Amino acid sequence: MVNKLFIKKLFFLFLFTQISMAETMLERNCMSCHIKEKIPSELIYRRYLTKYSSPSLITQKLLIYLKSPKKEYSIMPKQFFLKFPQKRALDLNETILTKSIKAYLGYFDIKKRLVLQESL
Repeated sequence: MVNKLFIKKLFFLFLFTQISMAETMLERNCMSCHIKEKIPSELIYRRYLTKYSSPSLITQKLLIYLKSPKKEYSIMPKQFFLKFPQKRALDLNETILTKSIKAYLGYFDIKKRLVLQESL
């Protein structure tokens, strides 16, 4: 019989590995270029959040844009592309793109920044 503690440790190791892989994909597939080109990632996230509000809808819209990065699929105004380069299509499959998008959304998730203050 397998020890319950061993199963819990194995589960947390698996979960941590999945989170680490998602963060690595985010760094490699998204943030490295955003940092190098000084593209305001948080501003882009806020625009998507304001317009679409639902994580599933944001994921869907970002996936459409990343598969075919045309200005008409972007949420950014035309002036944005005068300052920042037009994105080139990523040579990634849809599963990796989706995981990278979810990691991107998790990284900028505003719920993590909300802090409730206790009343006296």
